[in-house]
Amino acid sequence: MLKYLHLKNVGLAPDVKVEWAERLSLIAGDNGLGKSFLLDLAWWALTRTWAGSVALPMTTKKASIDYAVKGKGVAAKPITSEFHRPDASWPLPQARPVMPGIVVYIRIDGGFSVWDPARNYWRTDPARPAAYHFKADEVWNGLDINGQRVCEGLERDWVNWQEGRKPQFQALESVLRVMSPVQEPLRAGQPQRVFIGEGRDRPTLLVGNQTVPVALASAGVRRILALVYFLVWAWHEHAVAAKLLGKKPENRFVILFDEPETHLHPRWQRTVLPSLFKAVDELRGKAGTPPQVMVATHSPLVAASVEPIFDAALDDLIHLSLKNGAVAIDQGGWATQGDATNWLVSETFGLEQARSKEAEEAIEAAEALMRGEKNLPAGLATKTAIHARLQKLLPAGDMFWPRWIVTTQRKDAPKGKA
Repeated sequence: MLKYLHLKNVGLAPDVKVEWAERLSLIAGDNGLGKSFLLDLAWWALTRTWAGSVALPMTTKKASIDYAVKGKGVAAKPITSEFHRPDASWPLPQARPVMPGIVVYIRIDGGFSVWDPARNYWRTDPARPAAYHFKADEVWNGLDINGQRVCEGLERDWVNWQEGRKPQFQALESVLRVMSPVQEPLRAGQPQRVFIGEGRDRPTLLVGNQTVPVALASAGVRRILALVYFLVWAWHEHAVAAKLLGKKPENRFVILFDEPETHLHPRWQRTVLPSLFKAVDELRGKAGTPPQVMVATHSPLVAASVEPIFDAALDDLIHLSLKNGAVAIDQGGWATQGDATNWLVSETFGLEQARSKEAEEAIEAAEALMRGEKNLPAGLATKTAIHARLQKLLPAGDMFWPRWIVTTQRKDAPKGKA
């Protein structure tokens, strides 16, 4: 597991340190502050590879990254890398690194990265890949590295596993069941031909009473399917490689997840993270040490979904904000909000009102009028104008109406009769 990252002159702040929680780190903050950047750096620290572009300093000053990875029964050892400008690299010590477990990165672009302790860790074979990086289309169609087929892709593997009655398919069915919302269970259907002239069957889903080819499923369903597939693929391919090497398979997971809410209906948003922990237990066949999960999100429903499982001893909220022109990171500020609306207006997401911008402006003007302020915005400078705007924007049962009506009627009542 990754213990911390300490960045100097890397990213949008001159000096930033992140302490990663043992189980769940939930990263929130406005666009452009570096949530995905933190995940990219976490992946690099864990695997010594880059899932995308190499991180570059924003200034010509000396730049460094400090971090520590804790292994099984091994204390976390601090590592420092200083940016080497001549070749734009981050050199690392040549000693054997600490092994963090199986690492899976679910990227925002639809791609996945997998790092396998048996296939990618510290081997002398020069052809050994540093990691497996899948572009979005390679998730479905397979991946070749140096002319060798290393993965058949979701559709071919699914059908091969299913028709061969392999344990991978049983695992896929179990994880798929866990990752589905209770009201919308996803079940595997029988493979069938989908496109005229194509010489192979494709996997299908049973959605209610309908059979839907995976190739034609919605974007949200396909993202969940890809996640399920890569958990199963990474787990079973690692077990196979470990057996070939005569080693005991690793059972620890680190999962990096960028915006899990992408393409998902709110019903799925509020189950995806709790289900992820259950999915890892399904793969293992029993409950064990939970995976270390790092998540960047913009979704108040995702935040609300982890309230029932949040444990301050194991989990943390990492909030990024802009202060004095630089990115600041606040940790340890988790507070249960109760529902998604409260999360929207919490410090984590920062809205004044969980409404449209226009409704927020009308209510802000109404509250200013009720406080007796004189400097009101143009178009909302009188009680009549504000009332007309509220009537246009708020439903009749809105909770703001009683306060507005009672307050304005009291102010309008003749003295002595209020």
